[in-house]
Amino acid sequence: MAYISRALEQKFLEACKEYSCVLLIGPRQVGKSTMLEHLMVGTNRKRVTLDDTAERKLAKTDPALFLEVHPAPVLIDEVQYAPELFSYIKIRVDNGASPGAYWLTGSQTFRLMELAQESLAGRTAILHMSSLSQSELYGPGGAAPFALSLPSLNARREALTAASPVEIYNRIWQGSLPAYRSGKFSDRDLFYSSYIQTYIDRDVSDIISGVDKLQYADFIRAAACRAGQILNIHDIAGDVSVSDDTAKRWLQVLEKSGVIFYLRPYSNNLLKRTLKTPKMYFFDTGLVAYLTSYSSPEILMNGAINGAILENYAVAEIVKTYRNNAKEPILHYYRDKEANEIDLVLESDGELHPLEIKKSANPGTELTNAFRILDKSSMPRGNGAVLCLRNEMTAMDRQNFIVPIWMI
Repeated sequence: MAYISRALEQKFLEACKEYSCVLLIGPRQVGKSTMLEHLMVGTNRKRVTLDDTAERKLAKTDPALFLEVHPAPVLIDEVQYAPELFSYIKIRVDNGASPGAYWLTGSQTFRLMELAQESLAGRTAILHMSSLSQSELYGPGGAAPFALSLPSLNARREALTAASPVEIYNRIWQGSLPAYRSGKFSDRDLFYSSYIQTYIDRDVSDIISGVDKLQYADFIRAAACRAGQILNIHDIAGDVSVSDDTAKRWLQVLEKSGVIFYLRPYSNNLLKRTLKTPKMYFFDTGLVAYLTSYSSPEILMNGAINGAILENYAVAEIVKTYRNNAKEPILHYYRDKEANEIDLVLESDGELHPLEIKKSANPGTELTNAFRILDKSSMPRGNGAVLCLRNEMTAMDRQNFIVPIWMI
C-alpha cells in the first residue's frame, strides 16, 4: 500500500509551530491518523486511540492520569469519546506546553468544534480534513483554492491531469476514501459495506442511543438517492417509515459526522422570492454510487442520477480545495420561485461568482443567462463559469469561462 501525500500536511506542521494543541477533524476513514502517523516518523511522539475501550475508560474516569501515562508529545485519536480530556489539556497548555505538544483527531466534527471552543478557545488550531481531492490523486497535491481568475485557472490547467468524461465518472464511482484508493483494500463493495457498518456501530450508535442499525443504513441509502438535490426531508422519511422529526435528527447526525454537507440558498434584501431550503451533498461520491447500487462507472454515467452525482462531485471538490488550504469556502446556490436557478454561487474577495455544472461537453451560452440575476444583489458579480465534461478550458466571453471538471 502506497502512502498518498496529503495537501494539508504543510498547513498542519505550520500550525504546530504556533499552537500547543492542534485538532484535526473530519469524517471516519478520510486518512487523519494515517497522515499524522506519517508526520510522526523519526520523532518521539506516541499514538493512543480512544477506539481502544481500556484507554477510553481511563481517559474518561481519570483524565489527569491518562495524560501522565501518555505524556506529550502525543497523538490522541478519536478524542470525542473522552471530552473530559479537554479541560486537562487546557491546564497543560496554560502551564506552557510546547508548540505541537498535543495532536488530536476526531470524526464527530460539530461536537469536537463545540468542545474545543468551550475548553480550548484561542489555544487550539482546528483543521478540517476531507477525503482525497483530484489534485491529491491525479495532480501535484497542493492545489490552491478554486478561483475564477484567468491566472488561477491557467495554473490549474498546467498542474492537473486532463480526464475524459468516462474517466471523470470512474473517479466519481471509485470515490475518494484513502484506504480504498491507496490499494489497501481491493474489493470496493466489501470496503463500503464495512465502512457503513463501522460508521453506524461507532459514530451513530454513540450519538443516538438504541438506534435501529438496519433502519439507519436504509436511511443513509435513501439520503444518497437524493444527493445533489434540494433537501426533501418528508420524502426521505417516507422511504424508511420514520417521522419527519426523526429524519431531521438523523440527517443532523450525518452532517455532524461529516458524511453530508449542505449548501444554503443565496439571498439578500434585494433578491426576493428565493427558496429557503438547502441542497444536500455527500463528501464521497463513491459512497453515493455504492448506496445507489451502480455496479460500474459506465452504468453510472448513463443512469438516472448522472447529473446530480456529477454536481455533487464538482461541489465537493471545490470545498476540498479550500479545506486543503485551511480555509472554509463561502458557497451557496440560487433558486427563486420563478424557477431561475444557479447551481453554485462562490463568494470570494467581495464578489459573487456564479457557476453552472453540466454533463455536456459543449455547453451553450444560454446556461449563463441566469447569472444576470445576481446583478440585483448588493454585492458585485465577478467572473462566472460552466463546469462541464469538456476536455479543454475555453471562454464564452470575457466574464464567463467553460471549465473542465478535471480542473477543479
